[in-house]
Amino acid sequence: MMHQAFVALGSNLNNPILQVKNALRTLGQIKHTRLIKHSSLYQTAPVDCPSLAHQAVPDFINAVAEVETSLSPQDLLQALHVIENQAGRERPYINAPRVLDCDLLLYEQLEIAQPTLTLPHPRIHLRGFVLLPLFEIAPQLYLPNHGKIATLITPNLSAGITKLST
Repeated sequence: MMHQAFVALGSNLNNPILQVKNALRTLGQIKHTRLIKHSSLYQTAPVDCPSLAHQAVPDFINAVAEVETSLSPQDLLQALHVIENQAGRERPYINAPRVLDCDLLLYEQLEIAQPTLTLPHPRIHLRGFVLLPLFEIAPQLYLPNHGKIATLITPNLSAGITKLST
């Protein structure tokens, strides 16, 4: 049985546009998974991303993809971690700049609270860089415990986010 899931992608190191585009292609190569569609690319100022040695943190490139999969949520998350690792993702500290970040946002309307997986993603409703591309590809989407995505997008959350391309 196939299930609908949404994945957020982000990068701010090592040619972020290329990193996100490559990750979008790779999503469609996950076993038992099909890329349905993806958003445009969005450029976003870093959020909660501390700088190192007072150096400026580069802007992020973000996108959201819809996939159809027969994998379990946990197996899909593991596949996303493989994509991150293949891109050279390191986790030196929380919210560090990154080559690639792949977050499982939603899997159907499932609600999961486990040490390694929380669905819906716990900060989905607070992140304009996730909500705007998600709204672009699924404007009628309903987020469990938060309501319709259209009602969550506020000018505050949209500030500093620029749509780049499809």
